[in-house]
Amino acid sequence: MTQEKNSSIISKVSEYYTNKLLQHGQTPQGVDWNGEKSQILRFDQLCRIIPPQMAGFSLNDLGCGYGALLDYLQNKYSTFKYVGVDISPEMIKAAEQLHVGSNQARFIESSKPDTIADYSIASGIFNVRLQESDAKWFDYVQATLDLLDKSSRLGFSFNCLTSYSDEEKKQDYLYYSDPCRIFDLCKRRYARDIALLHDYGLYEFTILVRKTGS
Repeated sequence: MTQEKNSSIISKVSEYYTNKLLQHGQTPQGVDWNGEKSQILRFDQLCRIIPPQMAGFSLNDLGCGYGALLDYLQNKYSTFKYVGVDISPEMIKAAEQLHVGSNQARFIESSKPDTIADYSIASGIFNVRLQESDAKWFDYVQATLDLLDKSSRLGFSFNCLTSYSDEEKKQDYLYYSDPCRIFDLCKRRYARDIALLHDYGLYEFTILVRKTGS
C-alpha cells in the first residue's frame, strides 16, 4: 500500500494531532506523550542510530510535531542538517515559530520527506490508529517504513507501542505492534543489521535499521 492510498488515514491522524496541539500547546502532551522525561528517553533510543560524536550528518524527522527532536539534537551535536516533516499544518506552524532563525533546520507540511538524508527518525507515528483495523494499519506501517528506507542513506529508526503491554492498560484507539514481527520485517526487507530495543522502561520498543557501511 502506497502513501497515496493512505490519504484517508493521514487526514484523520492529522486532525487528531492538530486537536492535541490546540488543547495542550507546544508541549509533550501536545504531541500525545505523557511528559518531557519519557520524551527525552525515547529520543535517546532513537538517536542511537547516529554514531557517537558524528558531525555534519543530515536527518529527516518524520512526524516532527513542534520540533522537539531538533532541540534535543542541538544539545548533543554541533553540526547537522535537519528536515522536519509533519502532516499537520498547525504542527509545522508551531515548529517554525519555535525555531525562527535556525539555519540548520527547515520544516515542511507533508507525509514524506522531500530529500534523502543520512538518517531518518520517526517517533510515535505508528501509535494512533483511531478506528482503522489491525490489518489496514499494518499496511500503513509497512508503507511508511518503505518511505523511511527510501529517504535514508545510512539508516533509520522508529518506535512502536508494544503488544507486550499490560492488557488492562491498552486503549482501543491505539495500535500495539508485535516487536518480533516488526523486527523480522525490517531484517528481511531493509538491512542485515537491525537492533530491537525493548529495555528502557516504557510500554514500547525502538527499532534501529543500519544499512551497509553506516
